[in-house]
Amino acid sequence: MHQHNINLALQILPQVPSDQVYAIVDEAIAVIQQSGVKYRVCPFETVMEGPYDQLMDIVKRTQEVCFKAGAGQLLVYIKIQNNSAGPVTIEDKTGKYDG
Repeated sequence: MHQHNINLALQILPQVPSDQVYAIVDEAIAVIQQSGVKYRVCPFETVMEGPYDQLMDIVKRTQEVCFKAGAGQLLVYIKIQNNSAGPVTIEDKTGKYDG
């Protein structure tokens, strides 16, 4: 596997009462923030940029904190953009829209 940067979009839907969802998702986002990777929180998912193995480790840790915060079950959706020719950046896709 190439070790250049990829983009990974992560959406975690904890199966908890609706008034607890955001608090648990915030725990997952805190793991991403503390990881040091470039990321962007969007309304439905959080997009990260970094090496494949590092991002997959973050995905694992986000799930662990959600369970620790009280989620009994998670639906986890992951989208990956990888390019054999080189790195994939968030700016490549969204830079022209940034004000």
